[in-house]
Amino acid sequence: MTIKQLSIFLENKTGRINEVTKILGQHGINMHAFSMAETTDFGILRLIVSEVDKAVEVLREANFAVMLTDVVWITCPNVAGSLSHILDHLAEQHIFIEYMYAFAEGDQANVIIRPNDIDHCIQVLKECDCNIHNRI
Repeated sequence: MTIKQLSIFLENKTGRINEVTKILGQHGINMHAFSMAETTDFGILRLIVSEVDKAVEVLREANFAVMLTDVVWITCPNVAGSLSHILDHLAEQHIFIEYMYAFAEGDQANVIIRPNDIDHCIQVLKECDCNIHNRI
């Protein structure tokens, strides 16, 4: 019950993120979620997209370094404390979260999680009746 995330390594220079979004847009690939992390020399753009294989293909053709990663996508109520409750369960089971990002749509919050042990994470999330998704 995982989804694929694209990680794209970008030089820290003006316009690089826009190049990615243009390429995806020109090929009809929709970005559902993204996160940008940076260091002094490069950035990592993490994306959840509508057509993973096609996105990897067109970005690699444009000479972008692209890596695929399994992540967990959950939804929870968009109310104070919902995510904390879920994270408590994961912490109790010693699941370390390498990174995560989230976005809300009305009454629902969407959370992308990259845990250190994806199978154990999914097991714990199922046990606490969390809504886990496996496709966009």
